Amino acid sequence: MSDALPLPLQLIWLVPLYGFSGMLLSLPWASGWIKRNGPRPAAYLNLLVTLLGVVHGSLAIQEVVALGPQQLEFGWFQAADLNLRIGFDLSLTNLAALELVTTMSLVTQVFALGYLDKEWSLARFYALVGFFEGAMSGVVLSSNLFMSYFLLEMLTLSTYLLVGFWYAQPLVVTAARDAFLTKRVGDVLLLMGVVAVSAWAGSMEFNDLYAWAATVHEQQLLTPLAATLLGLGLIAGPMGKCAQFPMHLWLDEAMEGPNPASILRNSVVVTCGAIVLLKLMPVVAAVSPVATDVLLAVGTISAIGGGLVAIAQVDLKRAFSYSTTSYLGLVFIAIALQKPGIALLLLFAHGLARALQFMSVGSIIATTNCQDLTELGGLGTRMPATALAFLVGSAGLVGLVPLGGFWCFGLMVDNLAGIAPLFAVVFLITNLLAAANVTRVYRSLFLGAATPKTKRAPEVNWLMALPMVSLSVIVLLVPLIMQRIDPVPGIASFSLPVAAAVIGSGLVGVLLGALTPLDSFWSRSRLPTVRLVQDLLAYDFYTPEIYRRTVVNLVASLARFTRWFDITVIKGAVDGIGRLSLATADGLKLTVSGQLQSYVLTVILAVVLLIGSLQVLRGVG
Repeated sequence: MSDALPLPLQLIWLVPLYGFSGMLLSLPWASGWIKRNGPRPAAYLNLLVTLLGVVHGSLAIQEVVALGPQQLEFGWFQAADLNLRIGFDLSLTNLAALELVTTMSLVTQVFALGYLDKEWSLARFYALVGFFEGAMSGVVLSSNLFMSYFLLEMLTLSTYLLVGFWYAQPLVVTAARDAFLTKRVGDVLLLMGVVAVSAWAGSMEFNDLYAWAATVHEQQLLTPLAATLLGLGLIAGPMGKCAQFPMHLWLDEAMEGPNPASILRNSVVVTCGAIVLLKLMPVVAAVSPVATDVLLAVGTISAIGGGLVAIAQVDLKRAFSYSTTSYLGLVFIAIALQKPGIALLLLFAHGLARALQFMSVGSIIATTNCQDLTELGGLGTRMPATALAFLVGSAGLVGLVPLGGFWCFGLMVDNLAGIAPLFAVVFLITNLLAAANVTRVYRSLFLGAATPKTKRAPEVNWLMALPMVSLSVIVLLVPLIMQRIDPVPGIASFSLPVAAAVIGSGLVGVLLGALTPLDSFWSRSRLPTVRLVQDLLAYDFYTPEIYRRTVVNLVASLARFTRWFDITVIKGAVDGIGRLSLATADGLKLTVSGQLQSYVLTVILAVVLLIGSLQVLRGVG
């Protein structure tokens, strides 16, 4: 650690600890040690330490703007040739991501005060959010692969705990288990990649890994098969964290958790996974072209498939969880095509707009106690602030001039039009599907006649309205913020035809969403062909059923075979030996006479036989 660094940079390691300290400070109330004044002090303490994280991060950004990127390292563990260090990469990109994480955590915690106003385990929720925040802050600052993997594992654990927050409900327990196990698949594959690359490269620092990866093919350090497996292992973890095909089902299951946790999960948790992929991409691209092609295929399937599935959902939260998968698919394409600057802009614009969208969704659920689109409607005049927040958040995600989504889509389409036109078309199709989905949902929620669930729906309390209004202003200002950070030269330099294509795809999507018939009674079409397609999309192309009949059935069959083998063969052999021992003992007990002279004679005969045998063997030798 350099003492020459300014104090905010020297103490940057405190920022992840702010979140973890919030968890520790909440424990007295979460565990019931303090009962007299309720759980709210735990929430206030978490808000305080998160605010400290926001202020500390902003001070660090000012120092890095003045001094340039910095590196901070602490020795942690050393044995033989293994040297593990805790490192912090203090680049402007990482600190901007850190500020996004802490700011989203702050506004979400304020929102949660209103959303979970009568929740008896409020302190436990804030303890888990503090754990969540600390892990995310560490991931974006990490300068080595070991620390990134360790913190990603903490994110998996915190996801499990937050999804299972209302653990008394059987469906919630199932959702938490499925989300945990799905993400574990990616984590285990990533662990294999981490172990392999640490053995081959001799270091886990990202800068050292970049230097090693540049010499892999020149010095023929890896066979093609080993290089391919390594690349696939390294991308598996981020695929799981970002809910990408085929590990995308966990994000849909995670919607069973409280809405404030969904805000963080759909905005910054997926961003953390994508940032880890950004850090690993130079290694993956240098080592394995096959892994890069897999990333492009996964991103394309997730972007278009997620967009198609989203437009057929009638559950409010699930309609946007699949949309998150779709948008992160575009980020994967940008990363795989070596467009890190545009990928970061996509993540930044998506994180803010998606958080605002889920805040408005949470407000509707809190007011109506309903998230079924077929039972909602007419909320526009009853919840005007929520309607405006939903509109701003949704507009920020699609190519609507002049919000952030428009500049991101325009930049990416302009960059891809000449080198990869098919992927430019993928961006336009995804924009079309996203616009159709938000238009359909907006009509279902805020237009039309009021339903029994919405006739007396009031606007939300100020603790929920304040974060929504504040974040709405920030989303509207995203283009100006992007112009300030501008990691891409000429942010508004794309051509007029590209701008027209982005705007046109969005308008076609809005038109499709506006013309889609919305009949709550006939939510499934009466036309067999249309109903077939509708069910195909609504059930995610029957992916859960396919998994159940293949992977789950195979694992269950192996488990049954293992149980049979254990009971029949192993236990049978052990029981057989035991029965043989008992039978032998029963036979021997009949020879016991109790006469001492018989025992002595037996011993003497045995000794004589033994000595005689030894003499014979010696004579033969």
